[in-house]
Amino acid sequence: MAKQKTSAEFLAHQSGKPWEQAEKGILRQILGYDASLMMVKVKFETGAVSASHTHPHTQTSYVASGRFKVEIAGEVKTLDEGDAFYVPPGVPHGATCLESGMLIDSFSPCREDFL
Repeated sequence: MAKQKTSAEFLAHQSGKPWEQAEKGILRQILGYDASLMMVKVKFETGAVSASHTHPHTQTSYVASGRFKVEIAGEVKTLDEGDAFYVPPGVPHGATCLESGMLIDSFSPCREDFL
């Protein structure tokens, strides 16, 4: 049986995780993953846009800080700190940051394209 790809540690300090440029004004930090689940912290500057896109993963996102205009399958809502959203696989979605902030994204299965 092949060994599953997984993050190196069970307990991770954010200071030891690198940030990478995702899009203009958007940085992401992979916090942990295995083949079935991935958690990613995403930092947005005010005005940054995560263009509408789709992927085969289930996604949930928690607004840790800031304010975002989120569009999922044509429905648009403004979300603030403490709010969350769910995206089924294959559904178009995107976000515009209205006030600088951070999302905590979870994906199932793991986003191999982020590794």
